[in-house]
Amino acid sequence: MKKSHSSKQWLRRHVSDPYVKRSKQEGYRSRSAYKLLEIDARERLLKPGQTVVDLGAAPGGWSQVAAAKVGSAGTVLALDLLAMAPIVGVTFVQADFANAAGRALLEAKLHGRGADLVLCDMAHNLTGIAITDQARSMALAELAREFALLHLQRDGALLVKVFQGAGYDDYLVSLRRAFRKVVGRKPGASRDESAEQYLVARGLKTL
Repeated sequence: MKKSHSSKQWLRRHVSDPYVKRSKQEGYRSRSAYKLLEIDARERLLKPGQTVVDLGAAPGGWSQVAAAKVGSAGTVLALDLLAMAPIVGVTFVQADFANAAGRALLEAKLHGRGADLVLCDMAHNLTGIAITDQARSMALAELAREFALLHLQRDGALLVKVFQGAGYDDYLVSLRRAFRKVVGRKPGASRDESAEQYLVARGLKTL
C-alpha cells in the first residue's frame, strides 16, 4: 500500500527526532521517557521505595524511568490495553482501564496499599474528529483522577496528560478542588505542535 503524504512526513520527523535517537542510544523504549525525566527533575515526584502506578504504560518508557527511580524497595504497577514486554521491577497488567473490570484487576495488585504516585500518559486511538478525540482524552483523564482520589496516599501525587480544549478548564478546577497544589508542565520532549500538557497534582485535601 502506498504511504500517504502525512505518514511520510511523520516518518521523516520521527527518524530525525533527537529524542527518538537519544532513546535508542540510552535504552528507553520511547521518547516519552524524557518527558517524565524532565518533569521529575523539576517536581521531584519519584523517590526510592515508592509505590507507583503507571496508566497507559506501553511500550514502557515511563515504567522504565519509574522502576529505576523507586529501586528494588519500591513497586511499579503498570497497565495498558496493549501487551508490554517485561521490565525488571515492574508488575504489568494487560487490561482496559476504561472498563471497571480492568480497573479492578489493577486495584487487586495494590493489595490494599495506597499509591505514592499515579502516572497517566494514556491515549486513545485517534478518530481524526477533533471534538470526539478531545472528549475521549478528557474521559481518560477523568478516570485517572478518580483512581488517584481512591488510591493515593494523603501526600501522594498525580501526573496526568491532558489536551487543552473542551473540558480542560473544568478538569483543572476539579483537580484544584481535590489537591493542595496543581501546576501545569510542558516538557521539552513534548512536540511544539502538540496541545498536550501535563498536570501535576499533589497532596489530597481533607474532604
